[in-house]
Amino acid sequence: MAKPDHIQFPGEEPIPILYEDRSVLALDKPPGWMLVPLSWQKTNRNLQAAIEASLAAGHFWARSRNLKFLRYIHRLDAETSGVLLFGKSIGAVNSIGELFETRKMEKVYLAVTDRAPKEKQWTCRLSLARDPDQIGRILVSPEGKVADTEFRLLASERGRHLIEARPHTGRQHQIRVHLRESGCPILGDTLYGQEDDQPMALRAVGLAYRDPFTRKDVFIRAPVKAFLAAQGFDGFDYRVRFESVGWPAARRASSAPIPPATRAPRRA
Repeated sequence: MAKPDHIQFPGEEPIPILYEDRSVLALDKPPGWMLVPLSWQKTNRNLQAAIEASLAAGHFWARSRNLKFLRYIHRLDAETSGVLLFGKSIGAVNSIGELFETRKMEKVYLAVTDRAPKEKQWTCRLSLARDPDQIGRILVSPEGKVADTEFRLLASERGRHLIEARPHTGRQHQIRVHLRESGCPILGDTLYGQEDDQPMALRAVGLAYRDPFTRKDVFIRAPVKAFLAAQGFDGFDYRVRFESVGWPAARRASSAPIPPATRAPRRA
C-alpha cells in the first residue's frame, strides 16, 4: 500500500509532504502552526506536539512509514508557510541541524510588500537582538548577533512588490526585520509596522544542502502558484533556483517535479 503524500491530524487539513528520504521528511507548513516547547500550554497549534500525538496514536501516515520519531530541525515563524524540515532520528536532527548552524544550508523565501524597494538587488547586514521591552519582538542592535540577508526584487504589480530573500544566517525574524529596515515591511506583518489584517506574505520556498550521510545533494522546493495568486502575482512565472555550485546533477535529489506515486521517495 502506498504511503500517503501528506500527514493529517484529526479535524485538520492535510499537510503536504514535499520530500522524504531515510533521514528527513520535509513538510509544506501552513500558516498558523507554531514550533514551541512541548511544555508551552498557551496554544493548541503546536505542530511538534501534534506530530508526537499522531505518532503515538499510530495514524496511518506514520504507521505506513514505521515512524516512531520526528522532530523539527529548524523553525519557521507561526505565520510563515513553506518548507519545514524534520529529522527521523536524533542523529539526523543533530547532523543536519549543524548545516544550518555552519551556514551550509541554502534557504530561499518569497515575501510581498506594498512599499517599493529603493534598489532591485541589495544585501542587508544588521545585527539583531531581542527587544528587552517587548516579548517576541526583535530589534536592530550593534550588540546583537550578526545577520545577513540578500534580497532581489522579482516583480511589481498594482502597488505590490514581490521579493526573493536569501538569508545567510538564521536569526529569529531576520527577513521580517531586515525588510522593515530596508523600508519595505512584509504585508500582514503587524509586529513590524504593517496594519493589514491579511495573512503575513512570507513563504519559505526552497532548501538545498549536501546530505551528511549519503553525500548527495538535496534540493527541496515548495509550490508557489497559490501564494503568488493570493498576492496578485498569478501571471508571474517563478521557480526556485539554487545558487550552490559544483554539485553534479547526477547526484542530486529533488522534491520537484515528482509524480504523485513517488512524491515522497525513500532511498534504499
